[in-house]
Amino acid sequence: MSNSMKITAGQTTTRTLTDLIRAMDGERATTITYVDSKGEESVRTIEIHNILTTSKGAIIVRAMCRARGEMRTFTLEQIKAYTVHRIRFVLTVPEDKISDAFPVAHRVSSVERMIDMELERDYPWPKVKLAA
Repeated sequence: MSNSMKITAGQTTTRTLTDLIRAMDGERATTITYVDSKGEESVRTIEIHNILTTSKGAIIVRAMCRARGEMRTFTLEQIKAYTVHRIRFVLTVPEDKISDAFPVAHRVSSVERMIDMELERDYPWPKVKLAA
């Protein structure tokens, strides 16, 4: 990845998401320029741990902020420019924030139950069960 700032308005959302997901998967620090809810622009270096969508369809980025040393949430709309660095993650997600960074959609008691849930989602009617 290049170290020059990429302006999000000059590219597709898909391109921006692809770059941010690659940064997350590669555990690469990312510097973003974003506009907060008050309209103030700020530059932060973050370590992205999760990218999610809200129930209303907004895309959010959950990341450790190097300046604050804590988990922060950014909407994709707020990010105006970004640079993915070669520098690896250095911050540790605090124990009490792990569920914020990595929310669990479903808790299952066994591998079989997880498979059942996936089958129920993909094939709701009739119920399909794996043969033993």
